[in-house]
Amino acid sequence: MNDNLESINFTASSGNIFADLELDNSSELLTRAKLGYTVRKLLESRHLTQAEIASLFNIEQKEVDDLMTGKYHLFEETRLFNFLNKLEQKVVIHITSHQTNEPLIDVVLDS
Repeated sequence: MNDNLESINFTASSGNIFADLELDNSSELLTRAKLGYTVRKLLESRHLTQAEIASLFNIEQKEVDDLMTGKYHLFEETRLFNFLNKLEQKVVIHITSHQTNEPLIDVVLDS
């Protein structure tokens, strides 16, 4: 190792950036981020215009912009579930025992 390099101090992430930032409702924010990201990826894969998205979801253009620019905290989980349903996605809630060092809530998109 090069003696000229300084030691780098860092703190390992908890797996939830919102908790690491000590934000209120960090678990809820992480869930919204994962759901919103999944909705956005599905929309991008379908190459829909923002006008088509607004029509599909029955939302205003500003909300489409918020969704597509990652402002997922502005959308309730139930609303994001509804968007997934409108994209013909089935939402399954699977409850299991929590293991140490894993998130309490996870979102997985089957391909």
